[in-house]
Amino acid sequence: MEVGEAARSARRWPAALFVVRHGESLGNVARDAAQLARADRIAVEGRDVDVALSALGERQAGALGRWFADMPAAERPDTLLVSPYARAISTARAVRDAGGVAGEVPLCVDERLREKEFGILDGLTTSGVANLLPEQAEFRRILGKFYHRPPGGESWCDVILRLRSVLDTIALHHAGRRVLIVAHQVVVLCLRYVIENLDEERLLAIDRAGDVANCSVTEYRLVPGEGLVLARYNHAVPLEREAVPVTDANDRAGVRG
Repeated sequence: MEVGEAARSARRWPAALFVVRHGESLGNVARDAAQLARADRIAVEGRDVDVALSALGERQAGALGRWFADMPAAERPDTLLVSPYARAISTARAVRDAGGVAGEVPLCVDERLREKEFGILDGLTTSGVANLLPEQAEFRRILGKFYHRPPGGESWCDVILRLRSVLDTIALHHAGRRVLIVAHQVVVLCLRYVIENLDEERLLAIDRAGDVANCSVTEYRLVPGEGLVLARYNHAVPLEREAVPVTDANDRAGVRG
């Protein structure tokens, strides 16, 4: 066993870790419309942090909550960590209101779980970046999405740095618990990078294989001697069993960082 593997297996992990992407947002809907119209900008006003769930997103969140509620109480999440973005908070509340967490669990809002910050690319479609900020499109082509940091924004590495801190907090305060994280697509992917000790190539291969579905579940289980082991990824059954449409649109910026 390598040193890194030994350290991970000896760490005080939660008994289970569920990582969920928020339900479909109004930003997702607007982005799809902008892409279809071949527009440069996405028609959403105000801050990304304030973008709400769509009506479908609310249905997705309810279906997810009922799926968790059908678990035995001893298996349902008992700790709820959530991004400060409105769409993530609304999703987490819907899950809790549907009985998807064990007991009266408070929402612990953690700014380290926020969406990747896109800086000057925020609100632009892929074609919008190419047309309005061609130098950034070229920087991203050269550096790749893992390392490219747009002015005022973050690279995937920046997101990973803050997520390492989140996992330290979980290990310190929630060891042995069943933790549910409600956040964003890049957060789901970057948590896989940290927990599974992936490299850039393997992470980007997962990303290329398909977007993370809204309200899909990525689940880890604690295995003695091994640490957290991936049990399922991008699991959309909670929606499919209620015939709720599954969506996987990227978040608000046209170029996911």
